[in-house]
Amino acid sequence: MRKMMVATFLAGSAIAAPALAQDVAPTFTGPRVEAILGYDHVGAGSDIDNDNGRDDQSIDGLLYGVGAGYDVNLGSAVVGVEGEFTNSTAKSNRHDFTDNFGFGRVKQGRDLYIGARAGILADPATLVYVKGGYTNSKLKVLAGDTNETTDTAFKLDGWRIGAGVERAINTNTFAKLEYRYSNYNDGKIKFGDGATSSEFNVDTDRHQVVASVGYRF
Repeated sequence: MRKMMVATFLAGSAIAAPALAQDVAPTFTGPRVEAILGYDHVGAGSDIDNDNGRDDQSIDGLLYGVGAGYDVNLGSAVVGVEGEFTNSTAKSNRHDFTDNFGFGRVKQGRDLYIGARAGILADPATLVYVKGGYTNSKLKVLAGDTNETTDTAFKLDGWRIGAGVERAINTNTFAKLEYRYSNYNDGKIKFGDGATSSEFNVDTDRHQVVASVGYRF
């Protein structure tokens, strides 16, 4: 009887082990979604020089939004594609008309980003990565000495680079800490009547430090 029980246990273990291995998905692989929150700083770039003594003006605020991506674990490295939709509370000070960094009084609007990332596994649960891609941002023009936004906005095109650390909490959830720098070099004005200006050159910098929590499917 004892030998029969041992044989039955071993047979059950042999069947359960492959099933258990199939239930545990590889870390850092597959589609993911995340919530984003962090610090946002927008200001004049290094090429701005109109000798008015106010070129270092900037706006700061809270960045918030959502992101999604798809990663492939290659063993010791991970590559993937990703996109984001974010917004920000950053805006020009209501009583400071010098706070314009080349655009007048504005409020930071939505930002769209699409790009790629690549990293190495510092350990099985920690990914260190770099990223880069295209970003399109909107600056809403404020109405006079108020916090009211108008129907006129600047639309800016540029690029983004960044670096970060992602930590797997378990098979499906993760947390990230990331720094990214964006530079916008082309702009258009969209007016309230729907008309759009011709494209012109700009030099606007953006620095962000963000934290994310997400779920991997």
